[in-house]
Amino acid sequence: MHRPRRQVGLDRPATIALGDILTGLSHALDITEGQERGHTARACLIGMRLATILGLSEVEQSDLFYALLIKDAGGSSNASHLHQLFATGDPSRREIGLRDWRSLVRESGYAREYAGIGGSIWERLAHMRHLSRAGREERRSLFRVRSSRGARMALGLGLSEASALAIRAMDEHWDGGGDPQGLAGDDIPLLARIMGLAQVAEIFAHSQNAAAALDIVEKRSGRWFDPEVAAAFRTLATDASFWASLRQDSVDHLVKCVEPSQVRIVADDARLDQIADAFATLIDAKSPYTSDHSRRVAFLAVSIGERLDFTPDELTRIRRAALLHDIGKLGVPSRILEKPGPLTEDEWLLVRNHPKHTLQILQAVPGFRDFAFDAACHHEKLDGSGYHQGLTADQLSPTARALTVADMADALLTDRPYRQALDPIETLRILHGDCVAGLLCPDSVDAFTDYVAERLSSAEIQVSEYSSDSDDDLSTRQQ
Repeated sequence: MHRPRRQVGLDRPATIALGDILTGLSHALDITEGQERGHTARACLIGMRLATILGLSEVEQSDLFYALLIKDAGGSSNASHLHQLFATGDPSRREIGLRDWRSLVRESGYAREYAGIGGSIWERLAHMRHLSRAGREERRSLFRVRSSRGARMALGLGLSEASALAIRAMDEHWDGGGDPQGLAGDDIPLLARIMGLAQVAEIFAHSQNAAAALDIVEKRSGRWFDPEVAAAFRTLATDASFWASLRQDSVDHLVKCVEPSQVRIVADDARLDQIADAFATLIDAKSPYTSDHSRRVAFLAVSIGERLDFTPDELTRIRRAALLHDIGKLGVPSRILEKPGPLTEDEWLLVRNHPKHTLQILQAVPGFRDFAFDAACHHEKLDGSGYHQGLTADQLSPTARALTVADMADALLTDRPYRQALDPIETLRILHGDCVAGLLCPDSVDAFTDYVAERLSSAEIQVSEYSSDSDDDLSTRQQ
């Protein structure tokens, strides 16, 4: 069997700035939140300019910089809850940002527009009634989960307590009407006050212009926003060249320029692993059906790689690729991920495109580029029938082949909205059946079989009858 050449090296992270990595990964947070691509990067630039105008110290600016880049890291944690609440696609945080959700009229308008889309008039009325009863405490609970998860992720990445507190409090309002705790005035950390204004201003500036952003800041000054921070924005709003620079297709290179140089954090291998682990948590929080999926796939992929004599570099590569292989799925609405029945053609197209988004996101991340392609190949098949690129055996590396088997095995062994988990015997039947059909890598499937055999007694499973030389004509399954 022809084997593609192994890629034996990894990008060495000794000189990779953490800001560059988080800027690349921020695009995953944008699609999670339903934001326009580049929202996080643009909000970061706005926030950092405000910090300069306000005279923050370099340490404070550093804490703010990293907090701005992962401000929405907790967003996926309540995607499923929001889906159940609205019975529709994940409500866009951008749409929420465009509305004054503290206004009963505007909040009711949002509910009428989004609750139960696609259902009958009676189903929609039922969801609107549920939303009206849920009230403020329900909303506060959603913000609490989101903010606390985001803060924990910041600490998990080794960021400062100040960065974590800023993320936790960025949706608090100056007059005490925000969430999740109802903090007011100077009890809200200054960094959080800057972040709260920057994210709203970006939405209005990008969808309209700087004048529209200034108008909304003025209207909410003293209510949503700290008047002092609003005054700093008034100064920034007059800088025409700054706002013109935000109109570029990508502003990632501009973000690199505002990372505080004296306290710049450089990523080593340990921090890259922290980042991959943290984003795996974010990915798997999207749906209860994917809880810990990425970590299990990473464990299985490494187990397969060890049995195929992968080098230490290759094992590191496949672990990180496995942890992040579904990062593109953050853009797939929960109504699709949790749908118990067959998908429509349009829904299936969204699902089939998630590896494409994985590729696009990881290719923009220094330190992750070398495994981006393999991570995006986890639904490819050896005969070219997979997705999203329809690659064939000679185009798939051993890493990609092993990752495909690990991903499929975990999907079969766990509950999904459309079926219950399968037992190991049935899982092996399916995997070996796909080998016979020329879809999966026999070496990787045999390595997974060895892994299963080591954990089950011969009385429970006779793995020899499921070897890849089997003549059983078993039907293939789509994950």
